[in-house]
Amino acid sequence: MLAYATQLTRDRAAAEDVVQEALVRAWRHPDSLDSGKGSVRGWLLTVVRNIVLDQIRARNRRPPEVRESPPDAAVEGDHADRVVNSMVVVDALSTLSDEHRAVLEQVYLRGSTVSEAAEVLGIPPGTVKSRSYYALRALREAGGRERLAS
Repeated sequence: MLAYATQLTRDRAAAEDVVQEALVRAWRHPDSLDSGKGSVRGWLLTVVRNIVLDQIRARNRRPPEVRESPPDAAVEGDHADRVVNSMVVVDALSTLSDEHRAVLEQVYLRGSTVSEAAEVLGIPPGTVKSRSYYALRALREAGGRERLAS
């Protein structure tokens, strides 16, 4: 019985379950074994085949399982930190002088080199460097105060 079930299922563990189920059915219906219509071996092998076919039919009735597909849109993380940081930067920028703010705008927002920023602002390159240094220092200090206050 086990060899036949293994041949049908191609899985030893599944075949053992099928044989166990066939023997349980034989135990529950002993009158089927003594009917005299055929051999007990034939009856048991028929039960094994029927159990395997029932399992195959049950498996085919269920829709096939599919893996969960990745979400269509990328999930964005919490942007609260960026909002808070931008608020801190805006507040800190408002404390800077117009000259310092203009240098930072040219160098960091527009991506100008020191020479290009000096030409646009009409000041020497050394002044662009020093204003940039002091403006960034003031921003760091203002940002540190904001973090301590909150």
